[in-house]
Amino acid sequence: MKKVLIAGASLTKVGDHWNKSLLDLAVEAGSAALKDAGIAIPDQIVVGNMFSGFSSLQENLGAIIADSLMLQGTPALKVESSGASGAMACNVADSIIRSGQANSVLVIGVEKMRDMEPNDAVHAASLGESASFTQFFGISQTAMCALLTHLYMQEFEISRDELSVFPVIAHKNAVPAEHAQFRKAITITDVSRSMPVSDPLRLLDCAPVGDGAAAVVLCSENGQTKNAEAEISASAASTDSLNFFQRDDMFDFTATRRALAKALAFAGLSIKDIDFAEINDSYSSVAALSVEALGFSKRGEGVRDAKEGKFDLNGKIPISTFGGLKGRGNPIGATGVYQIVEAYRQLTGTAGANQVKNAKTGLLHNMGGIDSSAAVHILRRVG
Repeated sequence: MKKVLIAGASLTKVGDHWNKSLLDLAVEAGSAALKDAGIAIPDQIVVGNMFSGFSSLQENLGAIIADSLMLQGTPALKVESSGASGAMACNVADSIIRSGQANSVLVIGVEKMRDMEPNDAVHAASLGESASFTQFFGISQTAMCALLTHLYMQEFEISRDELSVFPVIAHKNAVPAEHAQFRKAITITDVSRSMPVSDPLRLLDCAPVGDGAAAVVLCSENGQTKNAEAEISASAASTDSLNFFQRDDMFDFTATRRALAKALAFAGLSIKDIDFAEINDSYSSVAALSVEALGFSKRGEGVRDAKEGKFDLNGKIPISTFGGLKGRGNPIGATGVYQIVEAYRQLTGTAGANQVKNAKTGLLHNMGGIDSSAAVHILRRVG
């Protein structure tokens, strides 16, 4: 098995890009990552995207992006796995390099969401749920998460105010992050009193809609053009039943746990070796259940650990270090690649005011649906 090194990385600001198309964003991030890596022509291109056919009426993204990057002839494909599309694209690229099929792969995560009407954005985000059940009855993903949130709060005796701590952490970290969508600190009161979306979820419990693109160049040791400072030590993925209420345990993110176990075993690490984590904090309750599934908190104690400062930027295990999905923003198909770029910055000491002290090993968690699919990456500093 070959090592997978990160040779270059780039991202765009998340937010409203009214004057840029899906293709514009992808090319901007992709070309900058190639320049950063010092590579003119990668062996392959892998694109992470969820719903370009719905939002931009455009598929065949691999070939179109390759053409726009003047990389005609380079093999290119799109990977789709709902909210985990970006991480799954990195997982595919990781496999390609480790197997020896390529020495360099350009991974681009891109999503264009702000051009859609609000109802269309809700519909698009729900495409990762069951067409014959939840979509048929008009149940949005937010409504599904609201049901899970209510049950979680009831089961573990968590109050509305206590649940608000995760978006507060995310927004605090987003303030100094130049690429973040919402660079404004919020309080627990702000979250709990924000507009109701689907009870008990409030507006500030939910990750926002935004446009964005991020890109990384992954290389084998034969493909690098400069000394790499970070590597992907492990990349693993798993799935679970699509509907959380049909699982044996609704509060156990099994896909996440399985992917985590595979990744830790492959890297030869334990959860205690992790210095920071980028989690899938799409909703406050999902953030709590994620830190529990990842082993950072005991069952039902994620919220209480967050209240005690465990997950702050200077805490025992910092999470969402640039704001996460909630503060940085969640351009769905690109989010997993944003996490890779952000972790790369932490490991190379280029995170600025968001820098985690002595960051050597980072864990990245990206999820599709309500843990119907999950990908976990472990990145380490080289040298």
